[in-house]
Formats: sequence, structure tokens, C-alpha cells
Amino acid sequence: MKLIGMLDSPYVRRVAISLDLYGVDFAHEPLSVFSTYAQFAQINPVVKAPSLVLDDGTVLMDSSLILDYLEALAPADKKLLPQQPTARAHDLQLLGLALAACEKSVQIVYEHNLRPAEKLHAPWIERVSGQLLAAYTLLDKQLADSQALTQASITAAVAWSFSQFTVASVVKADAFPNLKRHAERLEQHPAFKRYPIA
Repeated sequence: MKLIGMLDSPYVRRVAISLDLYGVDFAHEPLSVFSTYAQFAQINPVVKAPSLVLDDGTVLMDSSLILDYLEALAPADKKLLPQQPTARAHDLQLLGLALAACEKSVQIVYEHNLRPAEKLHAPWIERVSGQLLAAYTLLDKQLADSQALTQASITAAVAWSFSQFTVASVVKADAFPNLKRHAERLEQHPAFKRYPIA
């Protein structure tokens, strides 16, 4: 298998860490959707990161769809999502919050980095920032006692580290002590260290 995309993307990074934890052998090809667009397009014309090229040449894209495939392949002792419906619903709720935080962080980054300064739309930035902070407020409460290494806990830590890397001026670390502590703990895990954000 080959994972295509840069680790400064939380979506690529969550897949890389999960592949590692699933025990799946893969090569990482750090192509950018910006600076190496043409090279990425040769692998996946949609140029969506992450893309996962399976051994038979099938290309999967979208981190959640890739992880759904990997979860189906994983033996019982390596699964990262609970099988019991109530526990699974809880983890999916956390995943939704973490992925919303990723999405809103990316929107803020793109708004500031890709749009000319004179065309920034303050009401839009305010709305997206409010959504981002709402997601982290709910996630901070939910993660208070979380110690298990699950897809939800992995993605929450990856999302938090990405937000601190890119929009720390919006997401004040001290306002979310549980998330801060949670991410700091997981960032010490060997799988996280093997696939650092930068």
C-alpha cells in the first residue's frame, strides 16, 4: 500500500498513524496538493489527500472512507472502533467533533493563506471560528477521562495538534485543558512520533 499526502494535513496524519497501529505495511509518499499538484494528479486525478493506493492499484480517498476499509480488514485485537453499538455511537460522536474541528481549522487557514487580504470576509471567519471553538468545547468535556487508544482519541489528538500548529491564535490551549493534556500524551506514542505533523 502507498499513502499519498503531506503529514501537515490532519487527514493524512490520522491515516498514517492508524495504518501504523493496524500493523499494515505501507509506503508514505509526501506529495502536496499544491506544490506537486501534477505529480499527485498522475496518481489520483482528483488530487485529494489522503489517497491510499492499494496493492491491486485501487485508489481510495477521504480519510474516513480509507479508515473504514482498514477497520474492516483489522483483526479483532487491532480494531480502533468499538463493535458494541452504544460505545460505537459515542466514539462516532467524538469523531464527528474532531473532524469538524479539522475542517474549520482548514477553512481558517485557507481563508488567510489563499484569499487576498482585501477579500477576507470577517463575518465568515467569525462564524467558522465559532464553530471550531464549539467543537473543541464539546470535545474537551467528552475527553475528560479518556485513556483508550481508539480512532476517536487518535483523531482528537491529531486535530488538536493541527489546530495548535495552524490556528493557535484562535484556539487558546489553556481554554481546553483536557484536550491539551490528551494530545500531549498521545504525541508521545511511538506511532505519533513516527508521523509528526512537521
